[in-house]
Amino acid sequence: MLALFLAQDAWASAEVAKTIQLPEDPSNAYITLGILVVAAIMFFTEVVPLACTAILVPVALSLCGVLDNKTAFSHWGNPTVILFMAMFIVGEATFVTGFADKIGALAMRLSKGKPRLLLLFSMVAVGSLSTVLSDTGTTVVAMPMIMAMCVKARVAPARILMPVAFASSLGGTVTLVGTPPNGIINAMLGEAIKTNPDLLLRQFGFFEYGRIGIPLLIAGWIWFPLIGYKLLPKNREIEDASEADDVARRTNKMWIAILIFAFVVVMMASELMPLNTAAMLGAALVVCTGCLTMKEAYRAVDWNTIFLFAGMLSMSSAMSKSGAAAMVAHTVVSHVDNPWMLQLACCGLTAIITNFMSNTATAALMAPLAIPIATATGVSPLPIAMGICACASTCFLTPIATPSNTIVFGPGRYSFTDYAKAGWPLQIISLLMCWLLIPLIWPFHP
Repeated sequence: MLALFLAQDAWASAEVAKTIQLPEDPSNAYITLGILVVAAIMFFTEVVPLACTAILVPVALSLCGVLDNKTAFSHWGNPTVILFMAMFIVGEATFVTGFADKIGALAMRLSKGKPRLLLLFSMVAVGSLSTVLSDTGTTVVAMPMIMAMCVKARVAPARILMPVAFASSLGGTVTLVGTPPNGIINAMLGEAIKTNPDLLLRQFGFFEYGRIGIPLLIAGWIWFPLIGYKLLPKNREIEDASEADDVARRTNKMWIAILIFAFVVVMMASELMPLNTAAMLGAALVVCTGCLTMKEAYRAVDWNTIFLFAGMLSMSSAMSKSGAAAMVAHTVVSHVDNPWMLQLACCGLTAIITNFMSNTATAALMAPLAIPIATATGVSPLPIAMGICACASTCFLTPIATPSNTIVFGPGRYSFTDYAKAGWPLQIISLLMCWLLIPLIWPFHP
């Protein structure tokens, strides 16, 4: 019997490997992985400014022929990059007019000036909002308010912003609309149902993601205020607070800024406009109405964040186009032995790739593997699909893992290593929860 079981597992592993399309010529894949390794070393050592490293990534990919020149540098026009730029400007208007100060004062009264209580309130608020709104949109909208809270409490933004970004990503795992990977997984399941009606498949319900998403979100809320707080950067309190206090106030324009801010939020939440369209309209309105001058609007954009995100999007394209991501996936899943190890392999691989690649792109890469992998091994695709889905959004080791991580990178004045130092325990906690809990909620053999 043991021999038969091992033979079946070996067959299943071989069948799983066949579902992954490997590149005919792997040379570009190896070049891409080499560039990724060099970029990672440069990011973590900061031998040159992070923005320069991010710029050199598409340069290297273009020079090595992995991507053509147009594709390598096309990501500066990505809708999410536009969203970042616009919301930096809208957020600055809430500062200059004094609106963010009032929110910060309210938070100060509620938290009684206690940093950990302020952190908890911020994580709960942002995490809860991101369950029904876009996690990216929630972070860009909440950031100026969080910054104002930090000023009033005289706490460095670096002590608050990163956990808030993590909470936003965790909140996104609770519902279908919280984060793009959720929708990608459901769309893939829907297509599989159409093309393979005989398979026992179904799509996830709108709130069904919350069966694992809510425990993940609560774990984040507990971890950082109690223990994770100690791992955050500690040497930036006085500088950040004193500089933020020097921002000029234009209080006669406050209600205009509030109305524009509210308009942008409503458009984003109701999806009456695309996120970047609503944000760009808001950015234009705060300048046209005199809430900001053009010089202030230009100065409001954190260019480190823009270059970091746009530059590394080219790596995301290269990982997919060259087949490098597929090669990594093949290497891992071709050695699985049983459903539990398959679940761990898919969750772990998704988490690793997402830390260096767009979480949306990672989900799009891994999602098509879920159903064939499950079919080959004779288990339900639902736990594997949900594991990929959840792990694509619970990545905390780098500032490029999720848009939320990138948004707070500049305002928090973080280094690349700050994310790894503060994020690794929550990364492990989330991975273990996805591995151990998801098969109990969605069994391998229903």
